[in-house]
Amino acid sequence: MSIFRKSAVSAALVSLLLASTQPVWAETVAGAMAKTYANNPDLNAARAALRAIDENVTIAKAAMRPQVNGVAEANATRRQFDKAVSSGFGQPSKRSDTFTSSFGVSITQQIFDGFQTLNRVRSAEANVLSNRESLRSQEINLLLNAVEAYANIWRDQAILAIRKKNLAFLREQLNASRARLQVGEGTQTDVSLAEAQLAQAQALLVSAQAALTTSEAVYFQIVGDQPRNISQPQPATRGMPRSLDQAVAIGLRENPQILSAQRSVDSAGYNVKAAEGSLLPGVSIQGDVFRSVNGSTSTNDHVSGSISARVTVPLYQGGAEYGQVRQAKERLGQQRILVDSARLEVQQMIISAHTQLEAARAAIRANQAEIQAANLALQGVVEERNVGQRTTLDVLIAQQTVLDAQESLVISQRVAVVASYSLLAAMGQLTVRGQNLKVAEYRAEEHYEAVKDKWFGLRTVDGR
Repeated sequence: MSIFRKSAVSAALVSLLLASTQPVWAETVAGAMAKTYANNPDLNAARAALRAIDENVTIAKAAMRPQVNGVAEANATRRQFDKAVSSGFGQPSKRSDTFTSSFGVSITQQIFDGFQTLNRVRSAEANVLSNRESLRSQEINLLLNAVEAYANIWRDQAILAIRKKNLAFLREQLNASRARLQVGEGTQTDVSLAEAQLAQAQALLVSAQAALTTSEAVYFQIVGDQPRNISQPQPATRGMPRSLDQAVAIGLRENPQILSAQRSVDSAGYNVKAAEGSLLPGVSIQGDVFRSVNGSTSTNDHVSGSISARVTVPLYQGGAEYGQVRQAKERLGQQRILVDSARLEVQQMIISAHTQLEAARAAIRANQAEIQAANLALQGVVEERNVGQRTTLDVLIAQQTVLDAQESLVISQRVAVVASYSLLAAMGQLTVRGQNLKVAEYRAEEHYEAVKDKWFGLRTVDGR
């Protein structure tokens, strides 16, 4: 085996080894989404906000439970008597001081309040479900942001590499122009053109480096980790629809924006019933147990207890109750309109993402053909310049065409990736389960189940 062949085999083995080991260290789109799901502070803050909303159910249920109060009362009384006349002599005035106290327990239980409490609890439960969908929508948006940040870094890295190669090519052209000038085959104009193009390429390189640095900062903000060995992302395949009609049907059924708006309609409907309940009678029972203590003597100490039932029939409260009912109905109508608005918005997002994806795929095919033709043209122009049939300006123009085509291809590939994941996001499929991300899924229902019927306790579920 010749030395050259041995070297080729060795190089192939090294390349194969690197290719097999690189994915272990390289970041992937799925990995970036998983890190975002676990680390993003905005997402963790939204989860905390949902946990706070869970407590509204417990707060609403409190009106169904007994209200127990400890009561203590103290009274001090002084009585002053006028002077008494006895045997013609004035007697000093008399006074009497008494001190009494009482303490006990008062228990009030609402029996019936026109179903206000029941409907407020149902409204709070529907509001919890609505905010769960809002949280899922925020999760989807952040996962999409992670994909976009990943794709932006790859795009900027690819453009930076292209511009570095372009800079090296232009340096070669400048050196060749100077060499031809020295032997009398070129002109100073050719040298100046090459120098100008080289300076422009250096400025473009600095701009590409700045864009990459900015994209890396955005990536760290969203993902919570530095980008490492970003490889070329591919358009999404998992969960992709077969057609636009199927995408729209899935989105209208599963997009969390629509589901959240529908849950808000349920919550607003229960609020209307709760407001109407203020016009119905209310029944409550109150029980009291007190011990009274006489400060001067214990002969008057006693324990007393009472129980009473109260029926309240609202007749007229200044019209506020009627205004609250009308207000609740208007808000219900508003929420129903917002459902229609959410459906239209989701449909528009799906169609837009699907259109961008199809356009990007067509652009990629066109860009690839353009690059192939531009490279052949560049080679031909260089050869013709070498025999004096073309000028340095022709070479620089041909090289710029190649550069533009290469950058256009990179941009089209980035658009295809982002558009495919945007389509999944609009359909409501860009989730941990939908993309099988290797990260523990946050289950909002676990906290809700832990607090919805809690009667006592100051600590949160996680011990704070």
